[in-house]
Amino acid sequence: MFVLKFIRNVYDWMGSKAESPFALAWFFFLFLIESCVFFIPVDPLLILFCIQENKKSYLYAFIATCASVIGGLAGYMIGFLMWGTIGPKLVGILFSEHTFSNLICQYKLYQNWAVLVAGFTPVPFKAVTISAGFCHLPIIPFIIYSFIARGARFFLVASLIRIWGPAIKIFIDKYFNKLVIFFTVIVFLSCYLFI
Repeated sequence: MFVLKFIRNVYDWMGSKAESPFALAWFFFLFLIESCVFFIPVDPLLILFCIQENKKSYLYAFIATCASVIGGLAGYMIGFLMWGTIGPKLVGILFSEHTFSNLICQYKLYQNWAVLVAGFTPVPFKAVTISAGFCHLPIIPFIIYSFIARGARFFLVASLIRIWGPAIKIFIDKYFNKLVIFFTVIVFLSCYLFI
């Protein structure tokens, strides 16, 4: 119950930022940090902004995509820099260098799918951004596939709001607790299937 109340408070707090004079700066910042360190999905913020100014839905989706990709690059750099401090120690503790090299080859082979799946599904994107840097995946494909996946997700949300408008917010407010539980189950299932 505490967790649901906490998430509800965060949702309401994010909603209050939609009416702030610095609304777009808050919007950009929250989407940026969600891709590398923030633990709460910010899709509800995109929904709130799109509902408030329906005609700007696609602009908000574009800003969310750019912020998310920039945040993803920050996550990539966190992972990249962590390799130098803890990477070799982890390899030595967890498995042999040969096994690790094989894992890196597999990750590099399927990196595009990993970024596409995690960027579009409820799998926490920060998990892929940090691990991509940790494994030193090529950065250009990482950026391209991040844009495709995050853009597809956010533009889909913006399109749904353009179609259904305020009815979505009423639905969210009415079934908030059930939606949080449902979304949590989806996240766990996605992580189980794709990570």
